[in-house]
Amino acid sequence: MSEEKVTTISAVIYLGISVVLALAFFAATGGSAYNTTARYGGAIWVFILAMIITMPVVIPQVKKRYR
Repeated sequence: MSEEKVTTISAVIYLGISVVLALAFFAATGGSAYNTTARYGGAIWVFILAMIITMPVVIPQVKKRYR
């Protein structure tokens, strides 16, 4: 498998994980007293942190699996 395909598959996986976590955070804060700005800001923060954490974990796993 080419390096480009591995990169694309990895990106789809870690972006998907990050989006799901950000949406889960947004949904979890829905019934609370937090205002909309705090909820959106928190969801963005969770998305960024999830990207930072999952990117270096997912890429080597995908490379190992497809090589």
